[in-house]
Amino acid sequence: MVFLYKISIHLYVFLINIASLFNPKAKQWVVGRKNIWKEIEKSLQGENKLVWFHAASLGEFEQGRPVIENFKVAYPDYKILLTFFSPSGYEVRKNYEGADFIFYLPADFRKNAKQFMDLTQPKMAFFIKYEFWHYYLKELKDRNIPTYIFSAIFRPNQLFFKSYGTFHRRMLGAFTHLFVQNQESKNLLQGIGLDNVSITGDTRFDRVYSIATSSKTLPEMENFSNARPVIIAGSTWPKDEDNIIRYLNTSKSDYKYIIAPHEVDEGHVKNIVSKINKKWVRYTQASKAEIEAAEVVVIDCIGVLSSLYRYGDIAYIGGGFGRGIHNTLEAATFGLPILFGPNYQKFQEAKDLIAIGAAYSYENYRDLEKHFDKYHKNTEFRQTSGQKSKNYVDEMRGASNKILSLIQS
Repeated sequence: MVFLYKISIHLYVFLINIASLFNPKAKQWVVGRKNIWKEIEKSLQGENKLVWFHAASLGEFEQGRPVIENFKVAYPDYKILLTFFSPSGYEVRKNYEGADFIFYLPADFRKNAKQFMDLTQPKMAFFIKYEFWHYYLKELKDRNIPTYIFSAIFRPNQLFFKSYGTFHRRMLGAFTHLFVQNQESKNLLQGIGLDNVSITGDTRFDRVYSIATSSKTLPEMENFSNARPVIIAGSTWPKDEDNIIRYLNTSKSDYKYIIAPHEVDEGHVKNIVSKINKKWVRYTQASKAEIEAAEVVVIDCIGVLSSLYRYGDIAYIGGGFGRGIHNTLEAATFGLPILFGPNYQKFQEAKDLIAIGAAYSYENYRDLEKHFDKYHKNTEFRQTSGQKSKNYVDEMRGASNKILSLIQS
């Protein structure tokens, strides 16, 4: 099985090098690692008190950020080394001030793992939510470096729990302790003989609460609603946008709309606005007065969605007709009722929000229409659903402190 794993990593690197010839993200992945060993050696020269945090991408980084920042406060003598696998994490957060050193993680080859450990010599290692790299984990275990994973969530269909999953189960054995989100995850791990497991919840609740309390105001959006309810469609994909635009084009309700697509390239933004038959503006190209007069604002930049939720009354979260929905908690912490497509089963918070009546999933356009119409006609129902969202986030906070307390003990 190790041989097959090694082949798969070599194949991945080969294919991504080919893709880098025409795919910008693949090119970033390759170019970002080009001189990685010289960068690491030069940057870390003389450092001997490093703690390593690894995030697959931007979402996992945001999930782990409260632990990174709390660790920094609790242990100011240690330097934080942060690595990313994906360009979508590294390129956005390569200047993050909470970490002392930030790099791409070299591909998981035996030689790379040994060289990385020789250069960095971390005192502890933290993996955020997932990413199980065989050679890195083996090297950490062989060197007796305390290694943790937090905000992890496990499902029965994962390879760890299959009869043929011995190789993958061995990776889990490298962790000193596993901090998981729920009881199901703990039960699954105990079922394969792992008892070094604690339920500490999801650190994203701490992060979204922090975002809400420190989010910036957007003066240009302050009067956009003009006392009308606002639907914010965040991280949308084409199927989401088709349904939202169909509703806003045909509905007689007096909603205003903010559409923040997941991809903001020029071609995609132009495609969105070409389908809208109400007065629209592009966020970066409109004055405050033009935004106030518009029916629809299309967000054509990144970095403002989490602050936009404060100006909404209902949140639509995209991704539910693809691989899975995006972040529901940023909307929930602002006290918004939430709607999303059918592919949400991998997200515990989405299931929880549905169970308490704070969120709803829809299968087709008629379902969407029904939910939006109900929110419009019944203000009390809409506000009650939104309050349930906020209460849920408030009740689930505290995972970061639990994790650090358990590590200290």
